Amino acid sequence: MATEYDVIVLGSGPGGYVAAIRCAQLGLKTGIVERENLGGICLNWGCIPTKAMLRSAEIFHYMQHAGDYGLVAQGIEADLAAIVKRSRGVAKQLNQGIAHLMKKNKITVHMGTGTLTGANSLTVKGEKGEEALTAKHIIVATGARARDLPFAPADGKRVWTYRHAMTPTELPAKLLVIGSGAIGIEFASFYNDLGSEVTVVEMLDRIVPVEDADVSTFLEKSLRKQGINIMTGAGVEAIKVSDKGITATIKDKAGNAATSDFTHVIVAIGIVPNTENIGLEGLAEMERGFIQIDPYGRTKTKGLWAIGDCTPGPWLAHKASHEGVTCAEAIAQELGNTEVHPHPLNRNAIPGCTYCHPQIASVGLTEAKAKEAGYELKVGSFPFIGNGKAIALGEVEGFVKTVFDAKTGELLGAHMVGAEVTELIQGYTVGKVLETTEAELMQTVFPHPTLSEMMHESVLDAYGRALHF
Repeated sequence: MATEYDVIVLGSGPGGYVAAIRCAQLGLKTGIVERENLGGICLNWGCIPTKAMLRSAEIFHYMQHAGDYGLVAQGIEADLAAIVKRSRGVAKQLNQGIAHLMKKNKITVHMGTGTLTGANSLTVKGEKGEEALTAKHIIVATGARARDLPFAPADGKRVWTYRHAMTPTELPAKLLVIGSGAIGIEFASFYNDLGSEVTVVEMLDRIVPVEDADVSTFLEKSLRKQGINIMTGAGVEAIKVSDKGITATIKDKAGNAATSDFTHVIVAIGIVPNTENIGLEGLAEMERGFIQIDPYGRTKTKGLWAIGDCTPGPWLAHKASHEGVTCAEAIAQELGNTEVHPHPLNRNAIPGCTYCHPQIASVGLTEAKAKEAGYELKVGSFPFIGNGKAIALGEVEGFVKTVFDAKTGELLGAHMVGAEVTELIQGYTVGKVLETTEAELMQTVFPHPTLSEMMHESVLDAYGRALHF
């Protein structure tokens, strides 16, 4: 006999486990299927452990510059094995936390590989054999994996994905990073801070290409100053792997190809959705492997839903979690709960964060995208060097930029580069959700001394009223 549920969630990443919790909170009998680790890639091999590693690199950086703060630190060394051990410990702690949340919310966990056998049924193959599950609704939250180079698949020795880069057995002497999105730039920053010679190759004309052009330009100058070699408008055409390292053929923006030797390469050229071989054939509309959904997570088949990285982007953990809540509430509503009122995801109010050094963060439209959309703009900017807290912290590198609709005062976008901007961006995100105009932001009292004061000054600058620069 099949085990019956109101909802089964296939995948326990930040979308899946949040969806399961919200379903349980709404009184639905909920099960979750996971083939590897509760918490998915983000918690175990992505967002969280990488931030633990980057924190170690950040502290190492500060220790090397102790003299700037009136301190003396000698004999500073980085213990790579200890850094990795701490990172894995953080991931393990949070994995156990997810297990506790499943138990607390009375969610049944089925460990094994799940395969859909219909819109309302699936089988799970695990250590205990095969079991059949049925549900009124199934949420597919299977996530995605790193995309391989077709001519140089990852081997974990010389050719790495992000997963290999988090558990290195040795520090790369000379590292090639292919791709300058968030993953590529974060690892470039991490390994550069630890002493590796790093080269970043980006096929487009600027790094972090989804960000505002001013942020890209500023970050590239900063990373070059730190010693990272950056090649934009370039591509890796071939890689030859040996026991001692790799030889890469790189074509530069002028079209000239040359070979260079590296000890390791990190491939960060995007993701592939985990949607093959899970029984989706005929049940969902697909595009480039991604499941097509409506704003609430519905697929074309009644009772089958999808969220997170197996659906269209942006491919961010917090987007997946938000989708999980929306999807759970939409399911509860379909099952007769009249007290929930699900709201579709506003994709233009999803913040993005990259934890390199310096950090970058953004929400909404870039200046270029806003112009393309036909807006008449008012744009403001304020530098870190003009902020007292930044000077006191010794973090004077960076700026805050805001983009407004000149006709209505609507905040269209905000873009930051500098220390702790990943913590600041949520202020603008809340502003966008509340449909804040420049008037409310100008009238808001920002505490002093804080980095957040730059957010206020940037708004003021857009209207010719900046006070401190």
